[in-house]
Amino acid sequence: MLTHYQEALASVFRLTDCQTDDELIGLWLHGKSPHTREAYKRDIAYFLAFIESKPLIQVKMEDVAAFSEAMVCQGYTISSIRRRLYAVKSLLSFGQKVGYLLVNVGKPVDLPKDRETLAERILSESEVLKLIALEPKERNRLMLRFLYETGCRVSEMCQLKWKHLKPREGSGQVTIFGKGSQTRNVLLTQALWDELQSFRRKASANAPVFHSKSGRHLSPRNVWDIVKAAAKRAGIEGNVSAHWLRHSHASHALERGAPIHLVQATLGHASVATTGMYLHARPQDSSARYLPR
Repeated sequence: MLTHYQEALASVFRLTDCQTDDELIGLWLHGKSPHTREAYKRDIAYFLAFIESKPLIQVKMEDVAAFSEAMVCQGYTISSIRRRLYAVKSLLSFGQKVGYLLVNVGKPVDLPKDRETLAERILSESEVLKLIALEPKERNRLMLRFLYETGCRVSEMCQLKWKHLKPREGSGQVTIFGKGSQTRNVLLTQALWDELQSFRRKASANAPVFHSKSGRHLSPRNVWDIVKAAAKRAGIEGNVSAHWLRHSHASHALERGAPIHLVQATLGHASVATTGMYLHARPQDSSARYLPR
């Protein structure tokens, strides 16, 4: 439930001097990306409104379970319920870790199971190539290639500066700052490296790799709009998002024989089990093929 960063933070602040729920929430949010902080703030605010601003130390397991059931009755999607409940469980777990809460009352409450739709969010190799090839703008085309070839998250790409890219034996590598303050280095292909260097021109080391017209970092919202437009141009159906390119990277790499631990390291998955989901989403064989015709 807690990231490695949160575990370390909890060990430092165990038996902390936090006096209020707001102080605990601020400590829990520390180190998360701006996007994640805003999302978690909304989720926790929704929970606090549901329990009528009861102090967290007075929250019971029944409150957390009732919160989950209420969202079901209100017609929220399973993914929305899972996200909000995950935030509540994470906060309560962190509260116990630092000694602010005596018991983690959220631990016994399970997240509702969602229908697995990963296979629906993986593009074919030809769809990815078409998506990139039909993009008329140089920056956008290179950005689509970067998302696919590195498998990075949109938020990770948006914060990159040129100083995070370094030459490496004729090619290059990029340092990616991921979730939970985890850092990973990803090798780039020769073709992608050369195209990036050509695109850079005279940009300074502190300049954004992918910038807006004003010269600032692109926002994830900007990137998602670009990907949706590219998918429409390529005739790809579905609610295509930038994250589909990350899914496609993992699936295609595994299908072509990349070691699962290498894919895990490249994508920054905390567990190899997460990477393994792509093997199940697009199996290479089926027992159905062995049945009599």
